[in-house]
Amino acid sequence: MAARPHELGLRKDTISLSKALIKTEKQPEKAILIAVERQNSDVDDDLRELAELVRTAGGEAVQVVRQKRSAPDPATYLGSGKVEEVKELIAALGADLVVVDDELSPGQARNLGEALERRVLDRTQLILDIFAQRARTSEGKLQVELAQLSYMLPRLSGLYTKFERQQGGIGLRGPGETKLEADRRRVRDRISEVKQQVDQVRKQRGVQRANRSRQGFQTVALVGYTSAGKSTLLNALAGSDVYADPKLFATLDPTTRKVLLPCGRSILVSDTVGFIRRLPHGLVAAFRATLEETVEADVLLHVVDASHAERDKQMEAVIDVLTDLHIQDKPIITVLNKIDLVKDTYELRERAALTPDTVYISAKTHDGLKQLLITVERVLAHAERRRRQEEDAARELEAEQRRALRTL
Repeated sequence: MAARPHELGLRKDTISLSKALIKTEKQPEKAILIAVERQNSDVDDDLRELAELVRTAGGEAVQVVRQKRSAPDPATYLGSGKVEEVKELIAALGADLVVVDDELSPGQARNLGEALERRVLDRTQLILDIFAQRARTSEGKLQVELAQLSYMLPRLSGLYTKFERQQGGIGLRGPGETKLEADRRRVRDRISEVKQQVDQVRKQRGVQRANRSRQGFQTVALVGYTSAGKSTLLNALAGSDVYADPKLFATLDPTTRKVLLPCGRSILVSDTVGFIRRLPHGLVAAFRATLEETVEADVLLHVVDASHAERDKQMEAVIDVLTDLHIQDKPIITVLNKIDLVKDTYELRERAALTPDTVYISAKTHDGLKQLLITVERVLAHAERRRRQEEDAARELEAEQRRALRTL
């Protein structure tokens, strides 16, 4: 369970970074979105996604400000003129906060917040906030807390007042700097404690997977961009009622259900957290326990929102995360979902016909599910034959090595 600020012994303003979250109220908080438009970048798509993240967190994007630059300003992210423009917009629109479509350095976040006199959240903070809202189980809450604390640690110094920071120096260490070091130690200690608890979760999940393996169950993991329809597909395949929501990151905690194949054999299908472009590395690291369901699966179902305008870019983002997890070479079935929202399905049908292990379906209307299950059955059988061949080859190599040793 996530620790409260007083349990860590942190002063209120120290913990305020992790509390700088968009609160869901009757009137959504107004947010101004800002971004640096680099050469050859597609900032429009990024800002549309950022606006959706803000909406998911309970806010409302009321204005977008962009600036063409080769790189963000190292001090304030935007140039001084643009910062003044944003400040004027804040006053005119009554904006409550500013959301940056990048990860800010501690200095940038501090300087920009002081210049604008408003809360400033970067993209990572915003995603962490959504994860904190979505976490339901103790496992999910632990992993979110680990990600938040890891993000907070290098930014603690920015939460102290300018006067307190001026008290430092050799032989002149003031109360602010002393308190900062104490708070850093407390956060490090809490990170260590949470990591130990997450490791326990990983061990428990490992035992559960071993038990399922002994029972002869093959496993399939659903992966995909957030809101691609993974939970809806799991419900359609298993006849279950897993929570499904069109908002981003509706599912954080892994859910496993038994699914019957056409041959009459049962397999286990797991739904895990959805991915997104530029998914913070801290989140990937913190959610290792959850993502191990994906890592250990026999086959992956890459669920794609076929109706989305940025479908191909979303697919690339998913493959990037799978590569980070070193599982991009696992057997993957591409599932082009939401064909009920596509007016002309010719291109999808052609793609499925020309691309191996690709099917098109609607998890909502159940169209194409039979063909999907037939494909899963075939790919699992091939994966099992390959596994046995590798095991036989490994045993033969070991036997040859023993024979070679005996002849020495």
